[in-house]
Amino acid sequence: MSPLAHGLSGAADLPIPLTYALIGAAWALTFSFALLFLAWRRPRLDPDSPGVPLPTPVRRMIDARATRTCLAVASVVVTASVIVVAVFGSSDPALNPVPGVLYIGVWVGVMVASLLFGPVWKIVSPVRAIHRFGCLVLRRPPERGHLRYREEWGYLPAAAGLFSFVWLELAWRAPGSVGSVLAWVLGYLVVTTIGLALFGTVWAERADPLEVYSTLLAHLSAYGRDRAGRPVLRMPLNNLVGTPGLAGSVAVAATLLGSTAFDSFSTFPRWRELVDDLAPVIDATLVRTAGLLVFIAVVGGLFSVAARATGGVSPADRALLPRRLALSLTPIVAGYLIAHYLTFLVEKGQATVLLFADPLDRGWNIAGLADRDVAYVLSSHPSVLATCKVLAVLIGHILGVAAAHDRCLALLPPRHRLTGQLALMLTMVGFTFTGLYLLFGG
Repeated sequence: MSPLAHGLSGAADLPIPLTYALIGAAWALTFSFALLFLAWRRPRLDPDSPGVPLPTPVRRMIDARATRTCLAVASVVVTASVIVVAVFGSSDPALNPVPGVLYIGVWVGVMVASLLFGPVWKIVSPVRAIHRFGCLVLRRPPERGHLRYREEWGYLPAAAGLFSFVWLELAWRAPGSVGSVLAWVLGYLVVTTIGLALFGTVWAERADPLEVYSTLLAHLSAYGRDRAGRPVLRMPLNNLVGTPGLAGSVAVAATLLGSTAFDSFSTFPRWRELVDDLAPVIDATLVRTAGLLVFIAVVGGLFSVAARATGGVSPADRALLPRRLALSLTPIVAGYLIAHYLTFLVEKGQATVLLFADPLDRGWNIAGLADRDVAYVLSSHPSVLATCKVLAVLIGHILGVAAAHDRCLALLPPRHRLTGQLALMLTMVGFTFTGLYLLFGG
């Protein structure tokens, strides 16, 4: 089966009725609003909180040159192997593991790992590894580039890169084909390599779509660094408020959230019928592209309008509020990542691993993988699966509400701290209800 056949089937597979899910969401969010407005009256989150230092042996292992070198070499070897398998392996995506490596291993696996362990892609990025080696040979600091990265660009290049990926996944006519996946991977490697060579490591931090996504989710992990740069553990929301509010922050979050919503929406029979009905007149790729853009624009537009709906601030400060509050969308993105891709990661991830029994279609059976079967540990327990999905969405939204509330307390004038965030809170409630409807009603 193609790795892209991953859309959630909705209520037919999940035994929790949609009405109950929405009632649960309403109660959870009502409780969180009451708690925040009554008990959380001043900013409490601090990105510079000292946290709990990790044990000295663990810190040394994390920052050891040998550890970083081994990970860098492994990432380059794995990337080269993936390209070889894509070029010389089977062109059938049901037999070639490369699409699964990108869609499951990188797009889902690395991002879930970042939620748990910090900015994983920053450590395992093959392009960063090659760039560091080149700078070592040239005896030049990796941070130094030939050109200056303009501040007003912010995360906009990363947003464009993320859109290119979700467009490939959700709009392109052959998203699971080995050729399409290989083209995106090669384009990503070329663009990121050129960007690092021209601008230095700031390109990876702000323009590399995979690193920006990974780092964004890493701000929700307990892993962080104190002012001296030492690894520590601290409350995830403290890490979250340290997310830079740059140009393109809303575009990145809207692309991630809107594309996930569109992915669920695209399983609705009426949408599929519309695409088929328009096919003789308009290419299906164009129709899906339009739908994807509408979802992203609606998410970004609603959030931006709601973030600005406050009094007591100057026009200049009002214009900056969406990017300064965009961090509150990160928990929502994380919640939908887990809810939408949980089965995809656990079960189709196994299927991808099993394809490495014969990656070049030569009749091999490496490590006896061909003799193994996928263990459907989640699909065989639909009640547990449905509960996990609902909890992921609700926890994500509650954390998002908490982050937004704390930032509003810090950014808005005292007279408008409560009324100024009502539109934002209502918008986030709307995201919750809509997301659960798409998740269970598709």
